[in-house]
Amino acid sequence: MGNGRSPETNSKKEVEELMEAQALQFFIASVTAAGFGIAIAASLCGIAQGLGLRAAVEGIARNPESSGKVTVTMLIGLAMIESLCIYTLVVALILIYAHPQATAIAKLFAH
Repeated sequence: MGNGRSPETNSKKEVEELMEAQALQFFIASVTAAGFGIAIAASLCGIAQGLGLRAAVEGIARNPESSGKVTVTMLIGLAMIESLCIYTLVVALILIYAHPQATAIAKLFAH
């Protein structure tokens, strides 16, 4: 009572600080999940693309006359595999930038 503030003011400030701390924890968890998601997706897509390319090259080596069809099919397959990584990137960006506590986090970084 020596600070001249009412108990309601102190509790409101404490609630705001608690909400800011929870928003920051949520942001840290979102960034961590997004980072791990992109790392896993990129590495697995790279492995899948390597396997697909290897199979296409082996197929062309066995039958050089089919190189046109194999190349077109391989490029479509590589694009499909790459789209999976792009979808993961979109989900990661949504995790980082589009969540309910975005304004609270922006206020924290503005201080």
